[in-house]
Amino acid sequence: MRVGRKTTGGKYHANRKTKKYERKGITIIVKLHPTKIKTLRVTGGNSKKVLLSCDFANITDLKGKTKKAKITNVVETKANRFLARQNILIKGAIIDTEIGKARITNRPSQEGTVNAILIKE
Repeated sequence: MRVGRKTTGGKYHANRKTKKYERKGITIIVKLHPTKIKTLRVTGGNSKKVLLSCDFANITDLKGKTKKAKITNVVETKANRFLARQNILIKGAIIDTEIGKARITNRPSQEGTVNAILIKE
């Protein structure tokens, strides 16, 4: 049978529309540029800080010490190699910094900062 039709040929009608909180949000892409932060209103009247672009990261070394370092380049992204070419910062991306190579451990598009762990070379 045709999709969206009953066996008799009649149409199926949705019993309600999609609610606002069920709709998909805008995909936020965090680029490697000077830092820009945007504040969004979220459910319950709360606010969320979102990164639009960033050039610094909070990097934790193997001893547990955290330092702020400038990001120079996105080396590799396992999710999609084209994101690394465009210098897009996502969770799991390997970045080149002043201190050394590091892997991003948080979701910059959701949290408003870039946190990373130093990688042994």
